[in-house]
Amino acid sequence: MREIGGTKRGPGGIVWMLLALLFPLIALAQSPGAQKIGYVDMKRLLDNAPQVVAARAQIASEFRERDAQLKVEQARLDALIVRERRDAATMTKPAAEALQREILTLQRGIERTRKQLNDDLKARGDAELSRRWPEITDAVIEYARANGYDLVVPAPMLYASARIDITDEVLARLRAQAAASDTPR
Repeated sequence: MREIGGTKRGPGGIVWMLLALLFPLIALAQSPGAQKIGYVDMKRLLDNAPQVVAARAQIASEFRERDAQLKVEQARLDALIVRERRDAATMTKPAAEALQREILTLQRGIERTRKQLNDDLKARGDAELSRRWPEITDAVIEYARANGYDLVVPAPMLYASARIDITDEVLARLRAQAAASDTPR
């Protein structure tokens, strides 16, 4: 026997502890009447909910100008690299070194800008998802209550029959809410 938390527990103690944890589930399974269980694929909801799709489009428009500036800088860098390859043999050493420094400086600037853009985009996306999360989970809960579900679990899981997948129904509810909403999403 080994001592856990100040009390001695043997292998049998662990079994009893597991049974105590599983008792509520066993009681639910043996209670009269059929239990209604469903699952929802939260990733699919987040990918397809109109509230999230609209938020993604809004974020893309917010970052469009910065992305365009980055593409202009990348095109400038590409042109400098082409020029270096083409003219390096005929350039003076100081001119070739100056061009290489300009290329290196521009590459570093682009990398820094790209990283900052990606970080800002991720932070903005995470903030918008956090803002929309309660609306999505509420839709799942409302659907489950309205349709008499005793348990709804989020996917992914080891196995679930397709007949208990309620993702499409919850998506339909979210689409209806988005269509009925006065506020732009």
